[in-house]
Amino acid sequence: MTYEITITDSNGKAETCRVELPAAAPVSGKLVCSVNGEAVEVDAAASEREVLSLLLAGRSYEVRCDASTGNGECRIVVNDQAFTAEISDPRSLRSRRRKGASEEGPKKITAPMPGKVVRVLAPAGAEVEAGQGIIVIEAMKMQNELKSPKKGKVQKILAAEGATVNAGDTLAVVE
Repeated sequence: MTYEITITDSNGKAETCRVELPAAAPVSGKLVCSVNGEAVEVDAAASEREVLSLLLAGRSYEVRCDASTGNGECRIVVNDQAFTAEISDPRSLRSRRRKGASEEGPKKITAPMPGKVVRVLAPAGAEVEAGQGIIVIEAMKMQNELKSPKKGKVQKILAAEGATVNAGDTLAVVE
């Protein structure tokens, strides 16, 4: 599987790389992958939930996923340094659409999976920043905060707290 990963540091400097993983990549253990065409050997161990311990070129790294938007972007912490990572599969239609999307016009926030709305963080009419949480859904006992794709105003909230939603259902609109 091939992914394009854009890592942005706290100063706003971004770097994109192409990562190829074997089809049956283990979550823990030794793994040989390719980063920008160069073979890299990684020894990974899941030390706790949302935390990986990596051994790469003789150096140890603790990688924690702090928050995920559900649309391929997450905030990660590597040895106490924070980064934003945007992960996309260049073969997927969803990734290609997102890259071509503009900031113009209303944007829909859709449920990435079936679940239950547990909290509305930004009611209709609220001003929001890009990446600000709008609505929280729970699926398989995991809560997922869905974030605003752009700076703007919440035009409508289409799912009330406690409502059951299906994957692909529009939950909110930001204009």
